[in-house]
Amino acid sequence: MSNKEVKSKEDLRIIYMGTPEFAVPALEKLVKAGWNVVGVITAPDKPQGRGQKLVGSPVKQAAEQLGLHILQPTNLKNPEFQQELRDLKADLQIVVAFRMLPESVWNMPPLGTFNLHASLLPDYRGAAPINWAIINGETETGVTTFFLKHEIDTGSIIFQEKVAILPEDDLGSLYEKLMTIGSELVVKTVESISKGDVNPLPQEESKALHHAPKIFKETGKIDWHQSAESIHNLVRGLSPYPAAWTEFQGKICKVFKTEVSKKSLSGKEPGMWESDGKSYLTFQCGDGSLEVKELQLEGKKRMKTEELLRGLKW
Repeated sequence: MSNKEVKSKEDLRIIYMGTPEFAVPALEKLVKAGWNVVGVITAPDKPQGRGQKLVGSPVKQAAEQLGLHILQPTNLKNPEFQQELRDLKADLQIVVAFRMLPESVWNMPPLGTFNLHASLLPDYRGAAPINWAIINGETETGVTTFFLKHEIDTGSIIFQEKVAILPEDDLGSLYEKLMTIGSELVVKTVESISKGDVNPLPQEESKALHHAPKIFKETGKIDWHQSAESIHNLVRGLSPYPAAWTEFQGKICKVFKTEVSKKSLSGKEPGMWESDGKSYLTFQCGDGSLEVKELQLEGKKRMKTEELLRGLKW
């Protein structure tokens, strides 16, 4: 297909790949706008809950409601799966929050495969860009669509959209914003590709300033020797899940909301705390102090600090 050849919505055959909630709005908007999604690739069903009942991914559930053809390969290099993919005769593939693809898959459609990434690439390449942008105290992030190539998150950029990170944002609220704006960018990207009207630009390596590696439990362990501001950003960047954590009253305590205080607690070392036993809980940090507003003590539900304090035996 030449650069300027136009493909109609009915003629442009699209395969969509994604698994979590983040990937659902883009799929729904593509179908609602009339694009021809001929297949959806998502993760196999996983056991969930006490009964360990097999449950489909959010993308699978959305695709079923939309009446779309679904594939759930365990191995993307499997010859039978790849033949099924070829049989769908896709012109274009879209990847939103899916796993790494082998070249034999991403190089299959004539118009290529593009990905939606939740950062302003090349900054924050990696598995957890939303978390790390907040943890590092950024005031701006965004979403990027780019064509896949060998090295992860390095392909030529199609479009970008900037998003402000507000002081009150945490992972939950920023995730919602980027999910919505990202879904609109996916549709815009498909429209431009269908018109042969894209001019992808190579990523500027000088702007690859931060990495966004996968989040592990240890990532969330609070080091009270850090500044109150840094710890506050860690809490925001991991709330509501998996949550920053510390030890309190001899138990693991997840921390969801905090407030920075410039004042230090008199005579307290980092990690020591102060409370009146009913309305506030403040920890000394390496610089300043941090008031904990919402938390979850091991074995209890998430609650406001005053609610937890009232129930403790002092």
